[in-house]
Amino acid sequence: MKKRTITGVFLALILIFALVMRGWVFSLLWVGALCVALYELLHAFSLAGHRPVGLPSWVALLVGIPVFTFVQSKSSLYLLAVFVFCAFVAICVQVMFRSEPKIDDMLVSLLPMNMLLFPGLCMLSLLGIQDVALSKMLMWLVFIIPAATDVGAYHIGTKYGKTKLIPQISPNKTVEGALGGLLTGVLGAIVVYLVALSQNVALPPWWHILLLGFIGAILAQVGDLFASLIKRHCNVKDFGHIFPGHGGMMDRLDSILIVVVLIFLYQVTL
Repeated sequence: MKKRTITGVFLALILIFALVMRGWVFSLLWVGALCVALYELLHAFSLAGHRPVGLPSWVALLVGIPVFTFVQSKSSLYLLAVFVFCAFVAICVQVMFRSEPKIDDMLVSLLPMNMLLFPGLCMLSLLGIQDVALSKMLMWLVFIIPAATDVGAYHIGTKYGKTKLIPQISPNKTVEGALGGLLTGVLGAIVVYLVALSQNVALPPWWHILLLGFIGAILAQVGDLFASLIKRHCNVKDFGHIFPGHGGMMDRLDSILIVVVLIFLYQVTL
């Protein structure tokens, strides 16, 4: 627990630094985190006996995202679509021309790219919102909702959890923990909104934030369970070990990657 707490504080400080600095500092750290997560996913699938094709995903991530970030225009979207399409074709061709082509290898090659690329772009789109106050609040929601949900689910589940949620995927998760995470996720969203409100800037209606917190807390747990399903398939406890007590980068991003899409889609509708 002590190791987990110390690591959590360290990660929180890095996150605060990135969100305060914004700009290229956040973008660089975000792309770096996605690269580590991509490596962890490909490595996990390799441990399960698959032979994932990684190069096209690396190219799409390392070239496609910077292009989108620094060339915010319709042409960048077209170019990004070309990168993604070429990566998809390259993966399919590489697998098909193997001596023993397997559909599983194709699927585990496509999954990491889809899990990381679009959510990665959603985050950078939120960073690029011209209304800086709105951008800051939405980006804080992306990180606070999953974090608050995770903390609530962990502590409430540990203390009061009795009813197993989905034991075939994650034996330790309970219904009580999930409900606790739902509550703390909403509370986390409310805290972010109140802090933003104190800055005397124009913000969306309060009930929007409640709804985002509620849906976000549910999706955060869906993302966590999906990551658990992958780990169970690959027979690994964590995706990595770079964060003592917290596992790997993908273990920290699993919920964020789905919540950021929710916040992005909400922002598009404003």
